[in-house]
Amino acid sequence: MIDFPLELSPAEAASEQALAEVFGCLERGESFILEAGAGAGKTYSLIKALQFLIKRDQSLLPRYNQKIACITFTNVAKDEIESRTDKSPLIHCNTIHAYCWSLINRFQKQLRERLPQIDNWAEKIEEVGGLGERLVEYSLGHRSIKEDRVSIHHDDVLPLTIWLMENEKFRRILTDKYPVILIDEYQDTNDGWINSIREHFLGKPNSPQFGFFGDHWQKIYGDGCGKIEHPALISIGKKANFRSVSTIVNCLNRMRPELPQFVKDPVDTGSIQIFHTNDWTGIRQTSAHWRGDLPEEASQTAVTNIIEHLIQQGWDLSSEKTKILMLTHRALANRQGYGSIPSIFRSNDVFTKKEHCHIAFFVDKLEPSCDAYALKRYGQMFAVLGGKLSGIVNQADKLEWSLSMDRLRLLRDNGTVGEVVAHLRETHRPRLPDEVERLERGLETFDKTSGEEAPRALRELEELHAVPYKEIVSLARYLDGHSPFETKHGVKGAEFENVLIVVGRGWNQYNFNEMLELAQNVGSIPASKLLSFERNRNLFYVACSRPKRRLAVLFTQKLSDTAMQTVRAWFGAEVVENFHI
Repeated sequence: MIDFPLELSPAEAASEQALAEVFGCLERGESFILEAGAGAGKTYSLIKALQFLIKRDQSLLPRYNQKIACITFTNVAKDEIESRTDKSPLIHCNTIHAYCWSLINRFQKQLRERLPQIDNWAEKIEEVGGLGERLVEYSLGHRSIKEDRVSIHHDDVLPLTIWLMENEKFRRILTDKYPVILIDEYQDTNDGWINSIREHFLGKPNSPQFGFFGDHWQKIYGDGCGKIEHPALISIGKKANFRSVSTIVNCLNRMRPELPQFVKDPVDTGSIQIFHTNDWTGIRQTSAHWRGDLPEEASQTAVTNIIEHLIQQGWDLSSEKTKILMLTHRALANRQGYGSIPSIFRSNDVFTKKEHCHIAFFVDKLEPSCDAYALKRYGQMFAVLGGKLSGIVNQADKLEWSLSMDRLRLLRDNGTVGEVVAHLRETHRPRLPDEVERLERGLETFDKTSGEEAPRALRELEELHAVPYKEIVSLARYLDGHSPFETKHGVKGAEFENVLIVVGRGWNQYNFNEMLELAQNVGSIPASKLLSFERNRNLFYVACSRPKRRLAVLFTQKLSDTAMQTVRAWFGAEVVENFHI
């Protein structure tokens, strides 16, 4: 038990103790792992560690042309860290792919030798008769071979780096350049890359000092390494929670007794409500991924009724105050009004991260410009589109733009995506981006009578054309944050006043009833079930740790008696109730 100084809150005292241990490791040159549970202030500790190193080594690092490496999971995290360290020239902060490319790009000969052995490259290289002396670059993010250069894909960077790490000279260059390497969100960092660090650096002489910051219970992405264990790593637990009130933190501590957290204000309380639908008497779904869940209509009714129930209890359901978390984008999309879109693309990232050129144009350009036009903010409209009012030189130009935008607004309400695109291709007001136009021409000129299957991109575009454009409007509203709904994956790292979690089926990777059953005896989980258990447990923990004050959970999936025992043990039997639809 920590002996807290009176002048500090319990959370602050726990935070200071963890930070003192981090500073101690940095001083002694020991590699370490900081396990910071949800709401612990992991980024704060990382920033403090960087500031400690900057102050200590501000004279030494420039003398040897060295820097502190800080590897992040996202560009958003990179920007935040750079801002909070005043963009210190002593720190090289970047995503893992950008960081690795900065290490390997000078090894052009080796990259050309290895590339044919990387997935998806052998046939391409054979077609052009070998790479010759082409420059290997990583800028566009997709694979292509031109006369003088070859562009590698995002997914090629880490395998190339892992291969080069087997070379002693490469490892020596890395160590000479970066004597200290701090890794943010270590649990989501590529498993193969972490294994290479473990094999070639940890515990080895003349290696960089590593600091891993994260939480293996918050590993929810597929290729992340999860928990890291190594004899050379000092383990530090940050036992603080600055996010949630004691009611919620006590629940998280019952889920995870090995890393108990202390709150900032022990007196401040909130509420937890757990609703199950076990007594529903209708016929539940039976298909593999949906087995045991309520039928779609009953599930929608249950969510609607729960929302009304919470509003009556005083919940503010605005998107600024509350998030309603659902498991899959399909369930979310049905609720939000863009139910056709998830089934079109090979992954949710294509539309949620606006990787598809049409989605990016619609969401980032077309929808904001239409909103500005509706409000008669014409300067703003042209600014969004990347142009200027000077593009209109006479009254006729104004009339043409007005007619085009008025027609566009009608098509947005009543037309399909294909009809909106056809209108824009005809009027060029607004003008389609070159990438969108190229894809459209590809679909237009593809010979369907050739007997060949159309490329996936063209098949997806053809399906997208048939979608009512209203769904794009709904998707844009969701992506812009003007919605209380979100997937559980989409809010990792975020926090909200209130959170309602809807727990059901619909994805073969997740079965929360089974997870709750296995949680009754964690020590005896079969090896074949362990990865699935951790995947389900982690996502559930991430979702339950988002709220500051109020948490509600609705199980639309039927729970077994064993699963219900876990629910009551974690949340308290007094807050669990059957919800009648």
